[in-house]
Amino acid sequence: MAGSDAVSPVKTEPVVELLAEEWQAIAELGAELEPSEWDLPSECPGWTVRDLLSHMVGTERSLLGDPSPPDPGPVAHVHNPVGAANEAWVAERRSVPGAEVAAEFGLVTERRLEQLEAMEPSQWDEPGPSPIGMVPYREFMSVRVMDCWLHEQDIRVATGRPGHRSGPVANLALDRIASAMGFVVAKRASAPDGTRARFRLSGSPARRLVVTVSDGRGHVDAEETDAPGTTGVPGQADPDADVTLEMDSEVFWRLGCGRVSGEAALDAGLVGVRGDDELGTRIVRHMTFMI
Repeated sequence: MAGSDAVSPVKTEPVVELLAEEWQAIAELGAELEPSEWDLPSECPGWTVRDLLSHMVGTERSLLGDPSPPDPGPVAHVHNPVGAANEAWVAERRSVPGAEVAAEFGLVTERRLEQLEAMEPSQWDEPGPSPIGMVPYREFMSVRVMDCWLHEQDIRVATGRPGHRSGPVANLALDRIASAMGFVVAKRASAPDGTRARFRLSGSPARRLVVTVSDGRGHVDAEETDAPGTTGVPGQADPDADVTLEMDSEVFWRLGCGRVSGEAALDAGLVGVRGDDELGTRIVRHMTFMI
């Protein structure tokens, strides 16, 4: 159509495309699993591989406005009302074959994509409740991308099926986790003003981050992975940093999201500390900011 009758195409919010990519990756992963793999334990306390997918089904159905299942009662690994609400969806599906939960996931995410694609531009700007407080809806959905990617990776860790560690979704998730390292270094690890801590993440996606502490706050800056001056002598900090922490990006997100403790990661040799050993050890032990 041309001239004054032309209609501009509706632009899809970029985060919708990221959710679609992530949900497709989870659906494809679920299709690969053997029946016995659905009952494998994950690093999320009390949850199996099936439970992880049931949790994601429940979250999206809640966002669609579907009624919640009944409260399953006290559960050892549940410590707050949000956890109890999540557990209700999980408990309802514990006797359901994994393939059926995967089929339900496909249906509910299809409904969610239809709902998201029908939203008006103004609705994406409206503040509302989310796991990180009152934020615009697009920010909430960015958190959903990260959360779903993390649970996809939880499934991959539990089943020994590594994958989907590069690309826009993985980058978004790692960026969000990396942005919390200022809080980790300055607040949780109590690093003093003037501290410079570098994180060197190998694997995929690779990252170089430096956290500078000033006025009691940690400021995070990304560095080029091949930036000059960011390689040092084993056992010594980089020349411009008090401490350098070296780990695989998978170890990084597992530490930040509470899948493995700092103590366990250090004992297993999963993290290298160069420079101020006491400070580096303290940072690693306090890296969990999300559970």
